[in-house]
Amino acid sequence: MTHLHLAPTLTPEPEDDAGLGALTAEDPDLENLALENLVLEALDVAVDVHGLLADTTVVQRFRNHHDRPVEATYVFPLPARAAVVSFTARLGDRLVTGVLAERGEARAAYDRAVADGRRAAIVEEERPEVFTCRVGNLGAGETAEVTLTLVGALAHEDGAVTVRVPLVVAPRYVPGTPLDGESVGAGWGPDTDATPDGSRVTPPVLLPGFPEPVALSLSVTLDAAGLPLGDPVSSLHAVRRSGGATGGLRVDVTPGERVDRDFVLRFPLAVPDAEAAATATTDPDGPASRSPGDGQETDALRGSVPGEGTVAVTVVGPPPTRDLPPRDVVVLLDRSGSMGGWKIVAARRAAGRLVDALGPDDRFALVAFDHVCDAFAGGALVEATDRNRWRAGEWAAGLDARGGTELLAPLERAIALLAPDGDQTRERIVLVVTDGQVANEGQLVATVAGAPVRVHAVGIDRAVNAGLLDRLARATGGRAELVESEDRLDEVLTALRRRLAPPLLTDVTVEGAGLDRDSLAFASGADLHEGAPLVAYVRRAIGAAGPVTVRGRRRDGTSWSRVVTPAAGPAAARSLWGRARLRDLEDRYEAHGGDTAPIVDLSLATGVLCRFTAFVAESPDGPVGADGRPHRVVQPVSYPSGWAPDALAAAPASFAAMSAPPPMAYGAAETTRFASDPGDGAPRRGPVRRRRRQGSRVTGAPGGRPRRRGTVADASPRRADFWSERPADAATPLADRVRALLRSVEEAEVDHLELGSRARALASDARAAGDDALGRALEALADELAATLGVLGDDALAAAVERVRTALAPADA
Repeated sequence: MTHLHLAPTLTPEPEDDAGLGALTAEDPDLENLALENLVLEALDVAVDVHGLLADTTVVQRFRNHHDRPVEATYVFPLPARAAVVSFTARLGDRLVTGVLAERGEARAAYDRAVADGRRAAIVEEERPEVFTCRVGNLGAGETAEVTLTLVGALAHEDGAVTVRVPLVVAPRYVPGTPLDGESVGAGWGPDTDATPDGSRVTPPVLLPGFPEPVALSLSVTLDAAGLPLGDPVSSLHAVRRSGGATGGLRVDVTPGERVDRDFVLRFPLAVPDAEAAATATTDPDGPASRSPGDGQETDALRGSVPGEGTVAVTVVGPPPTRDLPPRDVVVLLDRSGSMGGWKIVAARRAAGRLVDALGPDDRFALVAFDHVCDAFAGGALVEATDRNRWRAGEWAAGLDARGGTELLAPLERAIALLAPDGDQTRERIVLVVTDGQVANEGQLVATVAGAPVRVHAVGIDRAVNAGLLDRLARATGGRAELVESEDRLDEVLTALRRRLAPPLLTDVTVEGAGLDRDSLAFASGADLHEGAPLVAYVRRAIGAAGPVTVRGRRRDGTSWSRVVTPAAGPAAARSLWGRARLRDLEDRYEAHGGDTAPIVDLSLATGVLCRFTAFVAESPDGPVGADGRPHRVVQPVSYPSGWAPDALAAAPASFAAMSAPPPMAYGAAETTRFASDPGDGAPRRGPVRRRRRQGSRVTGAPGGRPRRRGTVADASPRRADFWSERPADAATPLADRVRALLRSVEEAEVDHLELGSRARALASDARAAGDDALGRALEALADELAATLGVLGDDALAAAVERVRTALAPADA
């Protein structure tokens, strides 16, 4: 008897194969069906490290197991800090070099080629760390190889360098109200007012137990560029090492490792002991940019990018001072379903340890969030006394994972709580402990941009959404620290306790002959924190030379400056500057809207891929096979390592839809069962295909102007407000407050998220009053309110209301 797991489609159409869940089959024909749907055969990654820079080559090999041409789609991650600078595709027997073009133009060229029956490939950026590759008209039995080249600066913190290669896009919670029209992507998530492209960042997922379908080859070659190199350690993968003595050191991932978690390699690296250093690089010949298919090349660099060279500055800064101002800290702890298992344990430890590190002059609030919020001490700022810190730790220790990741509301309320109150001496900090698995990134970045707070993030996951956490920190002058294991947690917390102090330097500028100050861009944030050197790039005019002056403002408000003479820099400096500058412009667009033309121009000029451009490769050979649209196949991704088997079933709405049994597919529904039980509470419904409306909701798509990110329709449901959980009249008897809640539930006066928060607060009051029966009934009602976000019927909710009425009966007697 053969047992086989495959991913059946949630939206079965005659020409589409994509899906979620797991099918266990005894029919040998289904083995062939599974093979046909797994088009990604191998993934080869080679990272060459030179000092603090990494050149990375990513090769994806696709094979068509069908007997007709296919269009293969693969959603995959790349390092958020790296610049994607080239793209080639071996299509059939021809090697085609990709052209970087405006995203709508690139899509149109790809669609024309596919419609003509020719082979083509396109790569698009969805998020700083999420990309989509499509290979069209891959012939029966053929293979295709797609190669991407990246260059990026490596993270160097506390004397260690980190090489991080993300390998899987983990499932992401998609908040908001679903939009009308057909989904713009092939993923399981809906397109909503909060996340108009939710279906493009939620690829199909193979549930636990599925054999790894992709052969992974990953190597890192280390050349310390003359600096003392320490022993490298891989935290999540088994590796083999070779070389070393006099040449470079090579680290290879052991064959057979799964593509279900980030690859993380750290090694100590000593750098010269200087407060600032600089390099200067003259631009190579400008990248050739041409419109797809026109055969005409033009130098897109001239007139589009100021200057003819790049100066890179690394700032270590002055030694830290210990005379620190008092702090107001709001800790937001993610307790959503994806945080199950070791992650919620690590999150509780992190929150407790960080609160315990506060001093007597500090104040704090501790909030746990999923799709509703619970808060220690009612969500107010409390003094960081020994007693309050101990009580907060005890409160956090009782938290478990559940629900979806509604991060927007707690962020908004934390910012409101920390609003300046006339005391300008206090440092205002929001500390987010999360895996970042949420899709409305634009909304979140727009919310924190310009807020009078500093956001620090602790990302806990083996497939963390580092792109989002880095953007939140960059927008506010904070830091993002990543935790891929419990062993790593202690190191991160030690570092973060120091970085919760004000930055060593703010208002950093670079001055010198021929420098364009408006072109200044930072690799990872504009403020200098202890133990984390600041890297900045600025453009310099042709012929300019000489020293540059780096200036900043110390913690105590005094000025700091250093004059440095640049050494020769790397050839990739322009690409590094381009990536940093594009990230700044894209985040500004998320927050404030505006014209995308300057972003497109900069991307084309530097040859660096961004959200508004795409690489496209077209083969002149064809047509391939019969006429008509090729059979579409979407490559499912592995279930992330370290996730609890029921992590998705623990969440409502968009997460839970992934764990629900799919509609009948492939005529084999009678053999369907799940590798992981989705749980009794999981909604038994998948996303609904919708008609395509006029225009497109995806940035850069033909047929309309891009939708502005970070905006939500007025009709979107209100999020839970945990600062309003308790009524204004605290003297009102508990029974009366419960009856008022039940009336609100029955009359649907307020959305279910807010009502769930009220029910949970009343449950706490009931237990405090010694009425455990009423407390249990109210907690059950809160859970039911969380589960009935338009997914389940009203019967279960009505039963929960009646249980509360029954528990109230003794009070009415």
